[in-house]
Amino acid sequence: MHCDIGRMSANARYISPLLDVIGAQAANADATRSVSDEVIQAIKDNDVMRLSASAELSGLNESVVVIADELRAVAARCTSTAWCLWNHLCTFHFFCGLLGPDNADMLRDIIEHRDWVCFPAGASSAVVFKQQGDEIELNGSAAFGSGARYAQWAGVILKSGKDEPEANFVLADLRQTGVQVEPTWEAMSVRASSTDHIHYHGARVPARRVVPFPVPTRLAYRDPSTAMIHPRYREDWVAFSVLWLGAMATGVAEISLNETCESIRERIAIFGTKMVERPTIHVNVGRARALVNAARDTVYAACAETDARISAEVVPSEADYLRQCAAGMQAVLLCDDAMRLILRVLGGNGLREGTDFERRYRDFQAMPLHINGHIDRVTEQMGRHSLGLETTNPI
Repeated sequence: MHCDIGRMSANARYISPLLDVIGAQAANADATRSVSDEVIQAIKDNDVMRLSASAELSGLNESVVVIADELRAVAARCTSTAWCLWNHLCTFHFFCGLLGPDNADMLRDIIEHRDWVCFPAGASSAVVFKQQGDEIELNGSAAFGSGARYAQWAGVILKSGKDEPEANFVLADLRQTGVQVEPTWEAMSVRASSTDHIHYHGARVPARRVVPFPVPTRLAYRDPSTAMIHPRYREDWVAFSVLWLGAMATGVAEISLNETCESIRERIAIFGTKMVERPTIHVNVGRARALVNAARDTVYAACAETDARISAEVVPSEADYLRQCAAGMQAVLLCDDAMRLILRVLGGNGLREGTDFERRYRDFQAMPLHINGHIDRVTEQMGRHSLGLETTNPI
């Protein structure tokens, strides 16, 4: 057992009473493609929902490090549940920056009612709007709305027409008529994440809640003339999402490694040799442990730097944003290598037994593929910035 003195990461505090029940339903959530209603409600009742909201919004204004701890713990128990909570915490942060002080009353109401938010805006999304008096009518579809089935609100990017370059943004209440969540997520990973389509058929939102959607938003947030509810919202939500995704990856990889080490202690390998006595097992387990440790240290270092910058009310630079994205990306890649080593250690017998590792391995595959932290996107931006070129990728 290692000493925790000096480590930036720690055990979860807010979500800890729910970890056992979250873990107990993980296999069923995977099989049914739905997180249990009881778990969703318990999370909504927990203060974890308020962590990325500032005090002005009745939130807890928690640090990036603490939120990483909470998500890492949930991911180790049920990655689908963590994926939904991760999206809520990231996108609420984003919405606060976009909507600003003029909409603080609505954001505060969401936090006080423990509502869940999501942001379907992936490939093929297209929602148009038209003015109807003091309301806006929404029509169209938005894709990749992780947590959509469990959410009460969704962020919507609006365009008045297909060829209109300018975009706007609004929060839509998903409980109204004219909104349909279609279960389109048929993936092998995070099966219960409800990364689904949301269809709008004449849904209405107040016109006064519509705000501009600058691209890229992170540049607008750095402008001192842009009013912010709290300095934390000048930090880019994409960077936060990649940092916290990296933390979640370490949670999945670490519990996978720990359970594998425990499960092979008495196992007999081919020709009667104990697995724990085989040098190749030692090598692969040791490499996996080193990779997970490095991943955890990497992402938490960037989280701590972010917290220090927020506390000092320092506006982030493009280099800061890229460092955040790179740290989270690299943590995921290190854990990806570790997961493959763990699979090698388990071998055919491990697969035959159908352990929790099989589900966790499938779930993990979504992490390096997420566009926010995708190696192709992040390294392209870092390379361009290193060469003195503009990082032109819109996210």
